[in-house]
This record gives sequence, structure tokens and C-alpha cells, in this order.
Amino acid sequence: MVRWLAILLVALGLAWPAVAGPFDDGVSAYNRGDYATAMRLLRPLADQGHAGAQYKLGVMYAYGRGVLQDHVKAVAWYRKAADQGDIDAQFSLGVMYEYGRGVPQDHVQALAWYRKAADKGDAGAQYNLGFMYENGRGVPKDLVQAVAWYRLAAAQGDPDAQFSLGVMYENGQGVPQDHAQAMAWYRKAAAQEDADAQFSLGVKYADGQGVPQDHVQAVAWYRKAADQGDADAQYNLGFMYENGRGVPQDHVQAVAWYRKAADQGDADAQFSLGVMYENGRGVPRDYVKAVAWYRKAADQGDADAQFSLGVKYADGQGVPQDRVQAYKWFNLAASRFAATEREDRDKAAQGRDSVAAKMTPAQIAEARRLARAWKPAK
Repeated sequence: MVRWLAILLVALGLAWPAVAGPFDDGVSAYNRGDYATAMRLLRPLADQGHAGAQYKLGVMYAYGRGVLQDHVKAVAWYRKAADQGDIDAQFSLGVMYEYGRGVPQDHVQALAWYRKAADKGDAGAQYNLGFMYENGRGVPKDLVQAVAWYRLAAAQGDPDAQFSLGVMYENGQGVPQDHAQAMAWYRKAAAQEDADAQFSLGVKYADGQGVPQDHVQAVAWYRKAADQGDADAQYNLGFMYENGRGVPQDHVQAVAWYRKAADQGDADAQFSLGVMYENGRGVPRDYVKAVAWYRKAADQGDADAQFSLGVKYADGQGVPQDRVQAYKWFNLAASRFAATEREDRDKAAQGRDSVAAKMTPAQIAEARRLARAWKPAK
């Protein structure tokens, strides 16, 4: 209320010289990184009940700017401003409750504060409300309501909401499935450099969903997302180069993109990089490096990598021959291939049984123990 009254008074030529000046100066100091001056100017105003100053103090405590980070104090200042109707403070208080910063985590309270800001047109709060409804946080899961809130935020140009609305249309969640609408919303978000949307456009062009299949366009969109560091896009771009889809086949480029994704922990890329090293594609053949990359992916639970690691231990390529380890990895792969991957699952079982024929009962028991004890790396 104080903030809007201040705006009205300015419009009428009746601005508060004792408040507007120090507040504007405090905000300017904050924006240029002079947090000591910002605190000196804003704290007295906040103590007098100036909602804008109270919100700004909340931000400073939340992020430790000019003061020791203190989420409890941040919440206290946000609440003072939010209780006066400050939209930014209401949104920020919702965030604090959603993630349990300075207050016990409470999705119901988060939802309540997001709703206050969303009802006043705050796009970020509208998006967050959509997310809460989509995931059933603080409210029963309701995909129709999720779409409604995403749509309000998306109409204001919020790229996260535009992307999420595209996902809802793509999967038929809360709306009838409509790939053309998904494309339209992805395109709006992608135009704002949203990497998830750019990646999704690449997938749509690669698969020909909602648009005619076009590998050149797929590569173009993958590249935009990959250049922003999106690991999925980096992996897919590597795949396109490896297989010559939308670009001339180039194993060196494939390796380069796989490596970028693999370094971010992408298991598919780690496995593919192992394959490139095993077969000498784009890099000199190197079984030791192949095993190293297979292991990274296998440790995350990738069944293909676990099978390949089993083969390497059984054959002694890149590692000393070790039938116990071979059995362990074959056994894990056989258990992790999906039911639809029957042929792969059978191959893993055959590998396990083949190596078991050359093992003692004690070795088999040890291999089974290791397989039972294995847990995916986090």
C-alpha cells in the first residue's frame, strides 16, 4: 500500500521528499553494489514502515549483500513488506516457504503467498502456482489448474511458463494433446533463449512431431541449447554428428559434443564416448579410456554401459581379466534392461552364464554379493 501511495503522490506532484529521495538513492546504491550505503539509507525507511525498503532489506539478508546472510531476518523483512501488499515480497516469501529458508518448509504457506502475488498479476508467482498445481505441492495435483496458471504467466512473456505450457500440450496434461500448440509455445520460449525450449524444438524437428521432420532444423535448435550448456542437447548434437543427420558425418565433432555432455555427468554421453574410444571413432582407439567412460555411465545405472563393462572384464580389454567383476556387471545389466529390451537383457544373461561356467562357486557367490551391494552413484 505504501509503495502504491508513493506512486500516486508522485503522479500528483506531491512526492514525499523525505522518503522518495532516500529510497531511490538507497536502491541506486544497491544496484551499483554499494551495499553499505544502501543499508544506511534503507534501514531507517524500513523501520518507519516503507514496504519497498523492507523488501530490499529482505533481499540483502537473503543473499548476504552488505550483511551476513540470514534467512530468518530475510523472512522477517519480507513478511513486513508482504503484509502491506508488496508483490515482490509476497513472491519472495512464497519462495522462502517453498524451500524452507528461514522458516520450516511449508508448501501450503508457499502456495498462499504465491497466490497473493499471482492474483495481482505477478508472472513469476503465476508460474510457480502452476508448478505447485502440476506437482501437487501444498494443494491436490490439478493439471487443469496448472495449465491455467502457466497460461496467465506465459501470456505475460514468462519463458519458463511458455516452456511448461508447451510440455503440457506435448503430453496432453490438463489439455488435449496438441503437438502444434506445443511447438508454438516452445518457439515463444526459445525466442527468449530458453535452453529447454530450444532442446525440445530440436526433438520435435528430429522426430517430426507437430512439424515435418527436418534434421537440419533439429541440429540448429540442438546447437542453440548446447551452446548454453544444455547436456541433453550436447549429447543429441553428438549423436547427429556421429550418424550424419542434418550435418555431414563427423566423428571428431561427435566426440567433442559427447565429451561436453559427459563432463556434466550425462550417462548416455559417457557411454557413447566409451563406444567412440573402443572403436577408434574420432579419437585413437583406447580400451583403457573406453573402460573409464563405461564405468562412469555404469555407476549411474546405465545398462548398456554395465553390459560393455562386463564384456571388458570378461575379455581383459582395458582392464585385467576379472570374471567376478564381469559376472557382477553382466548380472546388473540383465536386471536393469527394460522389459521391452528383451534381446539386450538376454545377451547380458548369456554373458553372465558364459563367464559363470569358468568360475568357482565361491567366485560366483562373491560376484552376486557385489551385485547386491551395488548402488547407483548420485
